[in-house]
Amino acid sequence: MSYPPPPPPTGSGPGTGGDREVFDQETAPITQPSADDADTRTMTQSLGGGARATARGVGGAMRGMGRFSASTLRAARKAAGAQGADRSGLNRLIELHASNAAGDAAVAIALAGTIFFAGATSDARGQVALFLGLTMLPFAIVAPLIGPFLDRFSHGRRWAIGATFAIRGFLCWVLAGAVAAESVWFYPAALGVLVSSKAYGVTRASAVPRLAPAEMTLVKANGRVSLAGVVGASVSAPLAGAAAYFGTEWALRYAFLVFVVGTILAIVLPKQVDSTEGEQQVSGKHPVAGEKRTGIPPKVAFALRANCGPRWLSGFLTMYMAFLLRETPIDGWEDRSTLLIGLVIGAAGLGNTLGIVVASVARKINPAVTVVAALLADIALVVLAALFYSLIPLVALGLTAGLTQYLAKVSLDSTIQTGVPARAHASAFARGDTTLQLAWVVGGFVGIAMPLGWPKFGLAVAAVTLTAWALFVLAKRPTHHQPTPAPAPTPAPPG
Repeated sequence: MSYPPPPPPTGSGPGTGGDREVFDQETAPITQPSADDADTRTMTQSLGGGARATARGVGGAMRGMGRFSASTLRAARKAAGAQGADRSGLNRLIELHASNAAGDAAVAIALAGTIFFAGATSDARGQVALFLGLTMLPFAIVAPLIGPFLDRFSHGRRWAIGATFAIRGFLCWVLAGAVAAESVWFYPAALGVLVSSKAYGVTRASAVPRLAPAEMTLVKANGRVSLAGVVGASVSAPLAGAAAYFGTEWALRYAFLVFVVGTILAIVLPKQVDSTEGEQQVSGKHPVAGEKRTGIPPKVAFALRANCGPRWLSGFLTMYMAFLLRETPIDGWEDRSTLLIGLVIGAAGLGNTLGIVVASVARKINPAVTVVAALLADIALVVLAALFYSLIPLVALGLTAGLTQYLAKVSLDSTIQTGVPARAHASAFARGDTTLQLAWVVGGFVGIAMPLGWPKFGLAVAAVTLTAWALFVLAKRPTHHQPTPAPAPTPAPPG
């Protein structure tokens, strides 16, 4: 049986083209690739290998960052629970304060371009003075109203602390909408956030003595809590700044989330925060006939008066240097006035951070000695800066002012916590914060009023003012301890 011959090719080309060309290519002998082909294949393989290596590197870096973040979190939690803080529950309060500082930092970044800093230039002293007056409003509400209210309901401190977070979270959400719509509700909402923040500070300070472990002094406990606030603000500030890049309202929404987390952390604080057991023994004495319930003990009044000096200097330097270094900068810094201001103000911030570190790691700090030493150190540095007016003395002054302000304040807090009955802690802290803020505002007003043509004159005025105040404080120092009345007799059991 024979088969018909195959049909002629139907390719596009005649005769030997089309399919025959494909056949010829497939059946052609194998030859070595050219040098160009080899280079191309080598480059392709290198690129592919490089891409795979890059992917593995990125993945490894992300896994490394994840492990680093996890290890950092574990280390931070371990540090928060050191020296018995995990047993007493102070570590919970430390984590809560970190959340509070994170939220406040986000709010500060969000409000940086709004009413609180708009117009704060050397050409608008009146607007800056108005800003100083506005800073007193939260304290005017905290001292006479919120302080006694929190004292009356001291058995619900966890809920009071949680309420300060919840209110700020709600108001931040309102602020986000008000900023986007340019609503007049911005002003009362912003004021409400500031008031709630101050109320948190009062309630938190009154909770520290109930959670401080026996292995830790109150000064160190307060310093440990404040150090957590620095960490929380440092971590939160870049995140808030990134959110603010897309708009102020997004930074406020980020703050809302932080405050929601803080509300939960406040509610799950240890139950001893609400305990009223032993309140009458906190101050070491009982009220006597004719004594006011909210009277301030002499050692607390002394610590508060001494604190007014560093706080006055802080307000003075903040305003005076902001105007002075812009209008009449130091020789050689005429075209870098912003950097000059940043160095001096940044030194004050660094000093504040150093004060927090010192208070958190020091074995023992005597509050009565610390407040006096802080006041005298400020006087010495102001005199030095007035005599040798230049960059280094001004930076040293800023560093010292920040350091002494914090050490004096943490000493005042521990004095209130040990010298005032627990039932009046909130009122005492509210009054103390109001007094210190008033000292800061007065210092700021004096700094604004100083002439800018004679830099040494303004610093000399500050030195004379602080010296006079130090003499007044030392003249009013307690000279002896008041006799401690005997405890009230315990009533006999019935029957």
